[in-house]
Amino acid sequence: MFSGSIPALVTPFGDDGAFDEAAYRALIDWQIDQGSAGLVPCGTTGEAATLTAEEHFGIVAVCVDQAAGRVPILAGAGSNDTRVAADNLRRAKDAGADAALMVPPYYNRPSQEGIFQHFAALATDAPLPIVLYNVPGRTVTDILPATMARIVTTFPDVFIAVKDASGALARVSQQRSGCGAGFVQLSGNDDLALAFNAMGGTGCISVSANVAPRLCAEFQAACASGDYAAALTLHDRLYPLHDAMFADASPGPVKYAMTRVRPGFPAGLRLPMTPANEAACRVVDAALTHAGLI
Repeated sequence: MFSGSIPALVTPFGDDGAFDEAAYRALIDWQIDQGSAGLVPCGTTGEAATLTAEEHFGIVAVCVDQAAGRVPILAGAGSNDTRVAADNLRRAKDAGADAALMVPPYYNRPSQEGIFQHFAALATDAPLPIVLYNVPGRTVTDILPATMARIVTTFPDVFIAVKDASGALARVSQQRSGCGAGFVQLSGNDDLALAFNAMGGTGCISVSANVAPRLCAEFQAACASGDYAAALTLHDRLYPLHDAMFADASPGPVKYAMTRVRPGFPAGLRLPMTPANEAACRVVDAALTHAGLI
């Protein structure tokens, strides 16, 4: 269901913090026109942590409506409370999403057994396929390869893929071995996507694709066709942008970058997130120039 370049969509907020639905719908059309192969509303980059549940799944519903079946929708839906995560799955289904992106429980730091039991509970009558999202740098909870293999092999019809943002490239091979060659692996790190794909990945859930959707789509297409020379050229063109997206706390830099490639795009953020500082903005501008986007 998921492969290629899949942007982790920013959520446009006005200066007053209100969701800008018109800007979001225009962003979705632009992303699809530029070649994005799927969309992730209300993930980390979409500032899901500052959305109420009603806002969150209302935004997912807007994304589904605007995409109108042109690409699959992978809705952020994780929680550190298993009961809330189960409710989020139902809400994502009701909003029309094709699958749910689920982090392991964060903050409360369960054991590997607790992680397994969390996802086993969600697999019971799961209304949607689930894409595991392993991002220990944010959750402080790491789905180790053996645990992931246990989850996937126990519930193969539910857990269809992983967004791996562990930063450990060896995981691609370890997860292929444990979960099977057909298990879909998507990079969660733009800067590692070239090596990730070469090792068996099939795409990237991308921050940079918000800003450079066509280039990111072309990069993923080159990887999929086995043209790694072309992929390397595109990687080198995009690499400074990948780096710049984290020159300050995300999504500050990507929100600023959106205003540069789409003038008038609402760049508001909700506290505790703040706009990118001046130094980060200069880094973003240099990266956009290097990529030929401004």
